Amino acid sequence: MKLFFGEIFPEVRIDEDEQQHILKVLRMRAGDEITLTDGKGNGACGRLILEGKKVTLGNVQILSAAPPFSPHLHIAIAPTKNIDRTEFFVEKATEMGISEITFILTEKSERRNLNFDKIQKQITAASKQSLRFHFPKVNNLTKLSDFVQKQYSEHTFVAHCDPAFERTELNQIPSLEKITFMIGPEGDFSPAEIKMLADAGIKAVSLGGQRLRTETAGTFVAAWNYGKMI
Repeated sequence: MKLFFGEIFPEVRIDEDEQQHILKVLRMRAGDEITLTDGKGNGACGRLILEGKKVTLGNVQILSAAPPFSPHLHIAIAPTKNIDRTEFFVEKATEMGISEITFILTEKSERRNLNFDKIQKQITAASKQSLRFHFPKVNNLTKLSDFVQKQYSEHTFVAHCDPAFERTELNQIPSLEKITFMIGPEGDFSPAEIKMLADAGIKAVSLGGQRLRTETAGTFVAAWNYGKMI
């Protein structure tokens, strides 16, 4: 959805793909009430006007801008070899209010390319399903070393399985307005990477006694953060 504010009444334009979704998937009819968002916190409510295959909105009421989710959760995660597992994480984390996702490249990463158009469509669908007014930001594939250089260690944590390093329990992490979690690939981060993270002041976190798959660990962290939001 795109919002445009005129001198008297705001105008709402609905993208063509969304028009088809309203007609063919939602099967809505003229006069039905619908709420739309641009994914940036803006929303509008109105009644559908159908002119053939064209869908517009009448009796428009602009909704108050929704505040961003707090805490702001950023998960940096290595894409899984089986792309379905990565897509599962993206969908569930979006529904539970994640604010930002970065896909990282590590020494053991087996997947080094992603279809970002498809991922963005999944995020849009999951956001609409969960009635989000703020869609999560998705960043391009980034080398682990490059990602670490841009992080503040005070609110950045890594979940790895190396018992040689001290790990904090998840429930002992203090409340923060912004928090970043790093999740490694199948087979975990390499010993050299774990040492690099420790040297950068990034604290290690335990996600419990069980060893979790990459997408499970990411979803678990999203659920943990979601519990702080509600």
